[in-house]
Amino acid sequence: MLLLIALVLAGCGSLGNKSGGYYLDDGPGGRPPVDLDRVPDAVPRAEPINQATTRPYTVLGRSYRPFTSRQPYRARGIASWYGTRYHGQQTANGEKYDMYAMTAAHTLLPLPSYAKVTNLSNGRSVIVRLNDRGPFHDKRLIDVSYVAAHKLGFVNDGSTLVEVEAILPGDAVPPSAPIVAVTRPPPRAGSLETGDSGIFLQLGAFSSLDNAQVFVHRMRTDIAWMGDSIHLYRSASLYKVHAGPYDSHAAAERDASRVYQMLGIPPFVVDR
Repeated sequence: MLLLIALVLAGCGSLGNKSGGYYLDDGPGGRPPVDLDRVPDAVPRAEPINQATTRPYTVLGRSYRPFTSRQPYRARGIASWYGTRYHGQQTANGEKYDMYAMTAAHTLLPLPSYAKVTNLSNGRSVIVRLNDRGPFHDKRLIDVSYVAAHKLGFVNDGSTLVEVEAILPGDAVPPSAPIVAVTRPPPRAGSLETGDSGIFLQLGAFSSLDNAQVFVHRMRTDIAWMGDSIHLYRSASLYKVHAGPYDSHAAAERDASRVYQMLGIPPFVVDR
């Protein structure tokens, strides 16, 4: 566990950028030994909980108290992925991390257990087996394997907003094929704005216009009280989802706190 935490603190997770680099060389590696699109989802089965992984622990001054039993759980937050830097290293569950297996790391859920992870920007869903602890920084909710990130469609972005739902014994398991659960926005729901200036909240940034438009539509549904203040703003090669403008930074910070409490998204204030 100490080795795992040391590795995570060194920078677990990929942070893609425009030049194609990855954080601390934690990239996809060479040619995958398998066809990633054909890797099946994890298949939930009855497994005893590793009691050693249920003990409370502290990382970076923050304390965690893992679940000691399987129970309903659903949360939204930021997912990232980890690759070659950790391939073959020991996980918190005592197994070797395989970047080409459908696994994930979570700070609280029992190990091992299973969860459905849905990318809220494109509606793709996968089933992963949780066998590791983390992530421990950047307000992230879950770290998935490289192949899971590939199937969820966010390898190049490095991170994305997801929903994580625990799968309990006896639950019906959704099919492994991608599920389009997010409807496309109606016309003009994601129209571009380029000239406005002022104080705004940035909710997300995408390299794909389609994904950005879907995210705008989703946000207008999930935080309807923001209404039409949510819009797309193009900056360089990115499509940014902004809310505003605001009269003051304090007002923007209040809404940022409310959005984070509701959705687990950590917005930040920008001046443009």
